[in-house]
Amino acid sequence: MRDLLRARTSLKEEIEILLNNQVKMEAEASAKYLAMASWCDRNGYRNSAAYFLKQSDEERGHMLKIFNYIMTVGGTAVSPEVPAVKQEFASFRSVFEAALQSEINVTQSINRIVTQSRREEDYATETFMQWFVNEQIEEEDNARRAIELFDVIGEEGTGRYHIDKAILKISSEN
Repeated sequence: MRDLLRARTSLKEEIEILLNNQVKMEAEASAKYLAMASWCDRNGYRNSAAYFLKQSDEERGHMLKIFNYIMTVGGTAVSPEVPAVKQEFASFRSVFEAALQSEINVTQSINRIVTQSRREEDYATETFMQWFVNEQIEEEDNARRAIELFDVIGEEGTGRYHIDKAILKISSEN
Protein backbone atom coordinates (compact mmCIF):
# COMPACT_ATOMS: atom_id res chain seq x y z
CA MET A 1 0.00 0.00 0.00
CA ARG A 2 2.86 2.38 0.84
CA ASP A 3 4.27 2.01 -2.69
CA LEU A 4 0.87 2.86 -4.17
CA LEU A 5 0.63 5.98 -2.01
CA ARG A 6 4.19 6.94 -2.91
CA ALA A 7 3.27 6.69 -6.61
CA ARG A 8 0.64 9.41 -6.09
CA THR A 9 3.21 12.04 -5.15
CA SER A 10 6.45 13.34 -6.54
CA LEU A 11 7.64 13.94 -2.99
CA LYS A 12 10.50 11.58 -2.32
CA GLU A 13 10.38 9.64 0.92
CA GLU A 14 13.64 11.13 2.23
CA ILE A 15 12.35 14.67 1.66
CA GLU A 16 9.06 13.81 3.34
CA ILE A 17 10.96 12.53 6.38
CA LEU A 18 13.05 15.70 6.53
CA LEU A 19 9.94 17.87 6.23
CA ASN A 20 8.14 15.95 8.97
CA ASN A 21 11.23 16.30 11.15
CA GLN A 22 11.08 20.04 10.52
CA VAL A 23 7.39 20.06 11.51
CA LYS A 24 8.45 18.50 14.81
CA MET A 25 11.33 20.96 15.24
CA GLU A 26 9.00 23.92 14.69
CA ALA A 27 6.51 22.49 17.21
CA GLU A 28 9.31 22.06 19.74
CA ALA A 29 10.48 25.63 19.09
CA SER A 30 6.95 26.87 19.73
CA ALA A 31 6.83 24.96 23.02
CA LYS A 32 10.27 26.27 24.03
CA TYR A 33 9.13 29.83 23.41
CA LEU A 34 6.05 29.24 25.55
CA ALA A 35 8.29 28.06 28.39
CA MET A 36 10.50 31.14 27.91
CA ALA A 37 7.42 33.39 28.00
CA SER A 38 6.28 31.77 31.23
CA TRP A 39 9.72 32.12 32.83
CA CYS A 40 9.92 35.78 31.83
CA ASP A 41 6.43 36.47 33.14
CA ARG A 42 7.17 34.76 36.49
CA ASN A 43 10.30 36.84 36.84
CA GLY A 44 8.70 40.19 36.06
CA TYR A 45 9.76 40.61 32.42
CA ARG A 46 6.33 41.17 30.91
CA ASN A 47 7.50 42.64 27.60
CA SER A 48 9.88 39.74 27.06
CA ALA A 49 7.05 37.34 27.90
CA ALA A 50 4.93 39.00 25.18
CA TYR A 51 7.88 38.80 22.76
CA PHE A 52 8.27 35.05 23.37
CA LEU A 53 4.51 34.44 23.08
CA LYS A 54 4.66 36.09 19.66
CA GLN A 55 7.66 33.95 18.74
CA SER A 56 5.75 30.84 19.83
CA ASP A 57 2.85 31.76 17.55
CA GLU A 58 5.24 32.31 14.64
CA GLU A 59 6.86 28.90 15.14
CA ARG A 60 3.47 27.22 15.24
CA GLY A 61 2.61 29.02 12.01
CA HIS A 62 5.83 27.72 10.45
CA MET A 63 4.94 24.21 11.59
CA LEU A 64 1.49 24.44 9.98
CA LYS A 65 2.91 25.88 6.77
CA ILE A 66 5.20 22.87 6.33
CA PHE A 67 2.51 20.43 7.50
CA ASN A 68 0.09 21.81 4.88
CA TYR A 69 2.76 21.69 2.17
CA ILE A 70 3.37 18.00 2.83
CA MET A 71 -0.35 17.30 2.48
CA THR A 72 -0.67 19.51 -0.62
CA VAL A 73 2.01 17.60 -2.51
CA GLY A 74 0.46 14.24 -1.60
CA GLY A 75 2.76 13.28 1.25
CA THR A 76 1.85 12.04 4.70
CA ALA A 77 2.09 14.82 7.25
CA VAL A 78 2.72 13.53 10.76
CA SER A 79 1.35 15.34 13.81
CA PRO A 80 4.42 15.78 15.99
CA GLU A 81 4.92 14.62 19.53
CA VAL A 82 6.67 17.31 21.50
CA PRO A 83 8.96 16.18 24.30
CA ALA A 84 9.13 18.05 27.59
CA VAL A 85 10.95 21.34 27.23
CA LYS A 86 13.16 23.18 29.69
CA GLN A 87 11.07 25.36 31.99
CA GLU A 88 13.76 27.03 34.08
CA PHE A 89 16.64 29.24 33.06
CA ALA A 90 19.70 30.40 34.97
CA SER A 91 19.24 34.07 34.11
CA PHE A 92 17.34 36.57 32.00
CA ARG A 93 20.18 36.59 29.47
CA SER A 94 20.29 32.78 29.29
CA VAL A 95 16.68 32.76 28.05
CA PHE A 96 17.72 34.81 25.03
CA GLU A 97 20.87 32.77 24.49
CA ALA A 98 18.70 29.62 24.38
CA ALA A 99 16.42 31.34 21.87
CA LEU A 100 19.36 32.19 19.61
CA GLN A 101 20.68 28.63 19.78
CA SER A 102 17.24 27.32 18.88
CA GLU A 103 17.06 29.62 15.84
CA ILE A 104 20.53 28.56 14.70
CA ASN A 105 19.47 24.90 14.96
CA VAL A 106 16.33 25.61 12.91
CA THR A 107 18.40 27.40 10.25
CA GLN A 108 20.77 24.44 9.98
CA SER A 109 17.85 22.04 9.62
CA ILE A 110 16.21 24.15 6.93
CA ASN A 111 19.50 24.33 5.06
CA ARG A 112 19.71 20.51 5.13
CA ILE A 113 16.25 20.28 3.58
CA VAL A 114 17.19 22.73 0.82
CA THR A 115 20.45 20.87 0.15
CA GLN A 116 18.66 17.51 -0.03
CA SER A 117 15.91 18.98 -2.23
CA ARG A 118 18.59 20.07 -4.71
CA ARG A 119 20.22 16.64 -4.65
CA GLU A 120 16.87 14.97 -5.29
CA GLU A 121 15.95 17.55 -7.95
CA ASP A 122 12.83 18.39 -5.95
CA TYR A 123 12.55 21.97 -7.15
CA ALA A 124 9.06 22.47 -5.72
CA THR A 125 10.27 21.76 -2.18
CA GLU A 126 13.41 23.82 -2.70
CA THR A 127 11.29 26.76 -3.85
CA PHE A 128 8.87 26.30 -0.96
CA MET A 129 11.74 26.23 1.55
CA GLN A 130 13.21 29.52 0.26
CA TRP A 131 10.61 31.39 2.32
CA PHE A 132 12.00 29.69 5.43
CA VAL A 133 15.59 30.46 4.42
CA ASN A 134 14.69 34.16 4.27
CA GLU A 135 12.62 33.99 7.46
CA GLN A 136 15.54 32.53 9.39
CA ILE A 137 17.72 35.51 8.48
CA GLU A 138 15.23 37.71 10.35
CA GLU A 139 14.76 35.24 13.21
CA GLU A 140 18.48 34.93 13.91
CA ASP A 141 18.97 38.69 13.57
CA ASN A 142 16.23 39.39 16.12
CA ALA A 143 17.71 36.86 18.54
CA ARG A 144 21.20 38.35 18.20
CA ARG A 145 19.88 41.89 18.63
CA ALA A 146 18.13 40.85 21.83
CA ILE A 147 21.38 39.49 23.26
CA GLU A 148 23.21 42.65 22.17
CA LEU A 149 20.90 44.63 24.45
CA PHE A 150 22.49 42.89 27.42
CA ASP A 151 25.91 44.02 26.25
CA VAL A 152 24.90 47.57 25.33
CA ILE A 153 22.60 48.35 28.26
CA GLY A 154 24.11 46.03 30.85
CA GLU A 155 22.22 44.22 33.57
CA GLU A 156 23.33 46.29 36.55
CA GLY A 157 20.87 48.51 38.40
CA THR A 158 17.83 49.07 36.22
CA GLY A 159 19.49 47.46 33.20
CA ARG A 160 17.20 44.42 33.03
CA TYR A 161 14.18 46.72 33.26
CA HIS A 162 15.45 48.73 30.26
CA ILE A 163 16.31 45.57 28.34
CA ASP A 164 12.77 44.28 28.89
CA LYS A 165 11.38 47.58 27.55
CA ALA A 166 13.71 47.53 24.53
CA ILE A 167 12.70 43.96 23.57
CA LEU A 168 9.40 45.26 22.22
CA LYS A 169 11.22 47.40 19.66
CA ILE A 170 13.10 44.42 18.20
CA SER A 171 10.09 42.60 16.81
CA SER A 172 8.30 45.79 15.71
CA GLU A 173 11.22 47.11 13.64
CA ASN A 174 11.04 44.28 11.08
